[in-house]
Amino acid sequence: MTRVTAIELVTLDGVMQAPARPDEDTRGGFSRGGWSVPYGDHVMADVMGQRMARGAGSGAALLFGRRTYADFAAVWPPRVGDPITEHLTQRLKYVVSRTLREPLPWQNSVLLTDAEAQVAELKREKDLAILGSGELVRSLLRAGLIDEFVLSIHPLVLGEGRRLFPEAGGTGPYAALTLVDATPTTTGVIIATYRTKEAAEPR
Repeated sequence: MTRVTAIELVTLDGVMQAPARPDEDTRGGFSRGGWSVPYGDHVMADVMGQRMARGAGSGAALLFGRRTYADFAAVWPPRVGDPITEHLTQRLKYVVSRTLREPLPWQNSVLLTDAEAQVAELKREKDLAILGSGELVRSLLRAGLIDEFVLSIHPLVLGEGRRLFPEAGGTGPYAALTLVDATPTTTGVIIATYRTKEAAEPR
């Protein structure tokens, strides 16, 4: 059974903005970028490594929104010799955007212009893993296309920043989830895997 999995770093209050670097995403005057860095450890590296590698032989691919893809494409390819760079470059990458045009700048990248229809089609054939890309996650969840969340929940309350599921501004997507795994790290992060009701039920 193929799955669409959203892999996200979030704080206890749901912030997902700029986890890796101070300059990663400063929209809205956000000044707390890089908040996840002090919480990295070998447990998180092992779990995330397994997650990223899972399904590689069956055609698993990465799925990005435009902004997250642009950031990854600027940061990782120049890091020549880094095994993560090699892994990301070799993986098939789908990018959802109505403004980008092919050819895309990063090797093995394919443009999608209709997220719901094209992701639904791809999902029939392969596993997809979404990194970051909050707007895309919310759109696909609303369309019933997200099967699994892997949330690295950090013991941190920022009080500001863009959230995975914003509190204000209309009605967000609904989903009933089942916890299928939870792994604590040495720094207090909980890596929790949730599946939607449909994905959790045996078929």
